[in-house]
Amino acid sequence: MELKRVVVTGLGAVTPLGNTPEETWKNIIAGVSGAAEITQCDTSKFKTHFACEVKNLNIGDYLDMREARKMDRYTQLALISAIQAVNDCGMDLKKVNKDRIGVIYGVGIGGINTFETEVKYYGVHEAEGPRFSPFFIPKMIADIAAGHISIHFGFHGPNYTTTSACASSCNALADAFNLIRLGKADAILAGGAESAICACGVGGFNSMKALSTRNDDPARASRPFSKSRDGFVMAEGAGCLILEELEHAKARGAKIYAEMVGEGMSADAYHITASHPEGLGARLVMQNALEDAGMKPEDIDYINVHGTSTHVGDISEVKAIKDVFGEAAYHLNISSTKSMTGHLLGAAGAVEAMLTLLAVKNDIVPPTINHDDDDKDEEIDYNLNFTFNKAQKRTVRAGLSNTFGFGGHNACVVFKKYAE
Repeated sequence: MELKRVVVTGLGAVTPLGNTPEETWKNIIAGVSGAAEITQCDTSKFKTHFACEVKNLNIGDYLDMREARKMDRYTQLALISAIQAVNDCGMDLKKVNKDRIGVIYGVGIGGINTFETEVKYYGVHEAEGPRFSPFFIPKMIADIAAGHISIHFGFHGPNYTTTSACASSCNALADAFNLIRLGKADAILAGGAESAICACGVGGFNSMKALSTRNDDPARASRPFSKSRDGFVMAEGAGCLILEELEHAKARGAKIYAEMVGEGMSADAYHITASHPEGLGARLVMQNALEDAGMKPEDIDYINVHGTSTHVGDISEVKAIKDVFGEAAYHLNISSTKSMTGHLLGAAGAVEAMLTLLAVKNDIVPPTINHDDDDKDEEIDYNLNFTFNKAQKRTVRAGLSNTFGFGGHNACVVFKKYAE
């Protein structure tokens, strides 16, 4: 069976750096940090008081507010990213076969805001007795964002949610890619969303000592590959990529951002939260992705790394890159866009895949910000090009995006320039 080719024809994004893909990309290339003091909850009792929140977003610009109130914030962000992507791709919804258009969205946690609110206010209705909202469960469950998107557009194709912690939306992209190239769908809205900046989210990650506590300088807190890194910066947002079968896209005259050519998956099988110290799972996932894409290490020009700004994670990923790419590792660009966006958790894979393919399309590599020359970790090889502090123009023939999740889940996707 000959596999079909898959291209990206639409983008949508709501991130801490912008409420559209264009605004996000502009700030990414400029090296802007999205971190600031948290406004969504009281953090006075926690060790971390900052995060990368979505800013100045008017939900009513996209959604009927009566319907939006029936959704958790993560679902609102997911649906807005999907609406943007459909508008961007130029698809005439009256002419396409909606039975062959699907929605696969990843989320790591789901409606934690709704869960926290409902449990907090359970029992306050003294006259009527304790009760929950009838929308409690439909707002909270992890699969509901994909459901809302399919309902909004009337898409009857494959519809489900992937949950693999921070690899969730990268797994969504991988699944969508495989379904399309196997001929199971003409197009799939693949992406992810997360919004967990609440007492449960901040307090929970704080208790694990996973978050940076650099409260005096939030904008410089996310500092991957720097010795003084002290944990990741929590973020919220959503990203959507419309993956489409090439001939279907050409037949309707679609613009094409890039071609998706491979995916990889693996497991660390090591620890519930820590990555393997030698990067075994990270090494395997990149090897699998390159093999699936039919590419050699020297064919890749850019890697958007998982790069969360944690001690073990950053070191192990660098080891894996050197193992997989060998001498070619010193000729490619590496960067962690989490230094700017923060860690979008279940949405990270989709947003970072978008940034990777835009680097391929535009021949410019986003930076890894917040690094100082006197802040070097002796366990990291700085002969590699981490694209520190400033975006770099170069030909980017192909790019690879890594995402790794608690539980040892690893996923990787590969994009290259589209050519006939």
